[in-house]
Amino acid sequence: MFTSFPIHIDGQTAEKAQVNPSIAHVSDEQFEEQVLKSSEPVLVDFWAEWCGPCKMIAPILDDVATSYAGKLRVAKINIDHNQKTPRNYNVRGIPTLMIFKDGKVQATQIGAISKTQLTQLIDKTIGGLSASA
Repeated sequence: MFTSFPIHIDGQTAEKAQVNPSIAHVSDEQFEEQVLKSSEPVLVDFWAEWCGPCKMIAPILDDVATSYAGKLRVAKINIDHNQKTPRNYNVRGIPTLMIFKDGKVQATQIGAISKTQLTQLIDKTIGGLSASA
């Protein structure tokens, strides 16, 4: 279960900003339980509030979280507030998107990406995994 705390997005708290309930906001402490031990693949967005490209892809992640519900979870981790996890995965630039399955990184995309490119990456990663599993 996630603890509830105010999330600040573009200077607004979550109560005022539209926050997709399909996207989990995870911390370093929650990462293992929510991502590595997840029974379904998880797309993790390593981001920060000051990152322009991170804000650009936020609506794409909202769409993906909704359209892939039940097949893929979407989680965001703020690298300014959670520095251990990005360091563990050698995140050097943001946004960095990683798809985790069975506790392992299956795909990585660094930088802003279009919805078409992201869905192709997800379909290739998840499709390939489920076909060979």
